[in-house]
Amino acid sequence: MKKRIVELVVISDIHLGTYGCHAKELLNYLNSIKPKTLILNGDIIDIWQFRKRYFPKSHLKVIKKIISFASKGTEVIYITGNHDEMLRKFSDAQMGNFKLVDKLVLELDGKKAWFFHGDVFDASIQNAKWLAKLGSWGYDMLILFNQAINWFLLRIGKEKFSLSKKIKNSVKKAVKYINDFEDVAAELAVKNKYSYVVCGHIHQPQMRKYEDKNGSCIYLNSGDWIENLTSLEYHDAAWKLVHYENESMKAYEESVEEIESLEIDPETLQASFMVNEVITSLKKL
Repeated sequence: MKKRIVELVVISDIHLGTYGCHAKELLNYLNSIKPKTLILNGDIIDIWQFRKRYFPKSHLKVIKKIISFASKGTEVIYITGNHDEMLRKFSDAQMGNFKLVDKLVLELDGKKAWFFHGDVFDASIQNAKWLAKLGSWGYDMLILFNQAINWFLLRIGKEKFSLSKKIKNSVKKAVKYINDFEDVAAELAVKNKYSYVVCGHIHQPQMRKYEDKNGSCIYLNSGDWIENLTSLEYHDAAWKLVHYENESMKAYEESVEEIESLEIDPETLQASFMVNEVITSLKKL
């Protein structure tokens, strides 16, 4: 199958190392595209929930695929998030086509785009990290329970359903938090004269125009690969929010994957070693 050439792809909140991560689906999606630039907007490896007894091959293959992109000329920019904050000690490191940063500003067709994960707005993380980590564990367990429910629903011919989405949409505080997050990010973008602000963190895919007395911008959120299975793509001067569609991705399953035998240049190999060093360190925890 021919791969789509895309100028820029943004994915976030993969949470590799957790039970809720849809690594196989993400791998299918990554196999379907040929991006010029790939931005990983935080929470790619979930260090908070990392378990040395649980890091399956599909999760490792996602990392391998990302490294393969860099080896073939794709610029890979990893923006750190709160769940992979351990990597912030390596911030501004660059090895070949692989770069690690805390935030990013790019010019896209004459317009400035501001990229960052978004945890800077989360008071629970800044002021009570232990509480945020406890909430993260609870969310992971909820996703695991939801997967069991969906397995049963599919067996009896019913549609899958998201328990966490149902809870989020029914709890007024959760809805307000999401709306406040989007408005604050967009307001800051307008004040700093950015045309686009691109976040992750809240697992809520979005693309909308924001306006206030100071101007306007486009707020974008790449969603996640736990519940929504979404990404952002920028091509031909336009943004697109992409939802994973299982049927259309069948042709890109691992059987046609081309990353098993790669000729990796020395600089990209260094980047690979850096990622592998992190994984090795985590397994010793």
